[in-house]
Amino acid sequence: MWWKYLIGLLMTGMIIAVFTLPPPQTVIGDASRIFFFHVPAALLGFLSFAAAAIFGVIYLKNRQPSADRRAAVAAEIGLTATVIATISGAIFAKVTWGAYWNWDPRQTTILGVLLIYAAYFALRQAVADRQARARLSAVYILVGGAIAPFLFFVLPRLYSSLHPKDSLVSGQGQFVLTLPVALTFAASLIAFTLLGLWLFQLADRAERIKEELEIKGDYTRLPRTIPYWP
Repeated sequence: MWWKYLIGLLMTGMIIAVFTLPPPQTVIGDASRIFFFHVPAALLGFLSFAAAAIFGVIYLKNRQPSADRRAAVAAEIGLTATVIATISGAIFAKVTWGAYWNWDPRQTTILGVLLIYAAYFALRQAVADRQARARLSAVYILVGGAIAPFLFFVLPRLYSSLHPKDSLVSGQGQFVLTLPVALTFAASLIAFTLLGLWLFQLADRAERIKEELEIKGDYTRLPRTIPYWP
């Protein structure tokens, strides 16, 4: 229980630090603070998709229903985080480039990621049989997990982009963040990652109870207390 309060305190401290500790960027001003939400959300999305692919491998190897469930939960968190990254990136684009959407390579590739994982959930809705759905979903999530790194990190760097290229590391491979910015950014990364783990635990627990009720055919009640995962 204590770690939940720790996450709350960390998130609160991080948000306060974002708006008080680093000075605003000299050109775009306070809009630069979007950086502390945009990048961690994108990273959480990528890590969640990677976790979903790992659970997909586990399902194909052991045929464990829990692995299929956890793959879907991880993909759902990843999709939500990527939507947040897309929206925050669009706000940043409006401030810096004059339009919310410019078909910049990074905007285009992250849209591709959203479509891939939205199709994953469409697939899960379209197949009624549990085993067939789990098997097809596991294969699909592996394909998505193989494509996602290419869309996140490789393809955007093959074309010229309006997106800042040296916000974290310079062309010479040196960190360009000042100490206040680096500390705030590190706190933001940790806070978003821990929040994602907590959401994963809660969502997995809820989905497990839903599955148990569906198996029993009891849709009229939920337990007063939800057992801790796993």
